[in-house]
Amino acid sequence: MNIKALLELHYGYLFEPALLKEIEEVGKYKLIKQGEKLMELGQEIKGMPLLFSGAIKVLREDSEGEELLLYFIERGDTCAMSFSCCMGAGTSDIRAIAESDSELLMLPVQKMDEWMTKYKSWRAFILDSYHTRLSELMETVDTLAFMKMDERLMKYLKDRAMVTNNDLITTTHLEVAHDLHTSRVVVSRLLKSLENEGKIVLGRNNIKVLAL
Repeated sequence: MNIKALLELHYGYLFEPALLKEIEEVGKYKLIKQGEKLMELGQEIKGMPLLFSGAIKVLREDSEGEELLLYFIERGDTCAMSFSCCMGAGTSDIRAIAESDSELLMLPVQKMDEWMTKYKSWRAFILDSYHTRLSELMETVDTLAFMKMDERLMKYLKDRAMVTNNDLITTTHLEVAHDLHTSRVVVSRLLKSLENEGKIVLGRNNIKVLAL
């Protein structure tokens, strides 16, 4: 695996050569299969992901074990919440699961603070990531507060299709219900309604999004 080539392809326009060289030296390459957990709640954080390909969904869990989807991390992104945990208690406040097969580098936590002061490009990258994630979190709040469940469901399906660049989503009604913090019965009813409206096509453990 040519890590140098991947870094230059996806991050060469962002980071100066010296930083790219350090990332290449300390980063650990990982291939995460679809559905595999990258990070778990309460897990000690030893590294922060830098994505080359694929998509990761980031979720929170309430005291009763119910999940809520916060946002997706796409190619060229990192997870600002992971960085925040690195700088704080050192344990994860989120669950991260591969939405599709994903290539990434895990960067050691020991380098995070050092690079913030050493490289302007790294500092700008992290601050931009914070801004992007905050905007997505605000969008999640607005979705919960102002959208009806059928609108939330359609937005969720479109978002998943866009981050994977694939209008055929491999999933179950139960998984969708968990991500949207609702019941499987409600999701199944609304999916059938969306299919009747010609916006999606339901298959066995998959959903084809027609209205992108």
